[in-house]
Amino acid sequence: QVQLAESGGGLVQAGGSLRVSCKASGRAFGAYSVGWFRQPPGNVRQFVAVLSASGRRADYGDSVKGRFTISRDNAKSTVYLQMNSLKPEDTAVYFCAASTTHLDGSLYHGHYDYWGQGAQVTVSS
Repeated sequence: QVQLAESGGGLVQAGGSLRVSCKASGRAFGAYSVGWFRQPPGNVRQFVAVLSASGRRADYGDSVKGRFTISRDNAKSTVYLQMNSLKPEDTAVYFCAASTTHLDGSLYHGHYDYWGQGAQVTVSS
């Protein structure tokens, strides 16, 4: 079992920055990859970024490449998503998720076993 809890969402102006955090507990940190997905209002869940279980491989969705960075702090069992140069179209509920079967990470939300409750990120124009 893996428990995930997001924090750090909020309201920011376009061009600003925000960092969301995903605190993990339960299974040993490093035994699963962690991905970030987002769900804009009225839209399907979208892939944002993923970090492999080893922490050595990261991948990003095309719309966030060069603006968002995924990282982790092993001592705190926490994965971060640093979001820079935010745009109104980044407005969404952001979810972190853990996959125990795709340790290199996956772009597909169906490959993730555990999910956090979500954090609202709103970017005003």
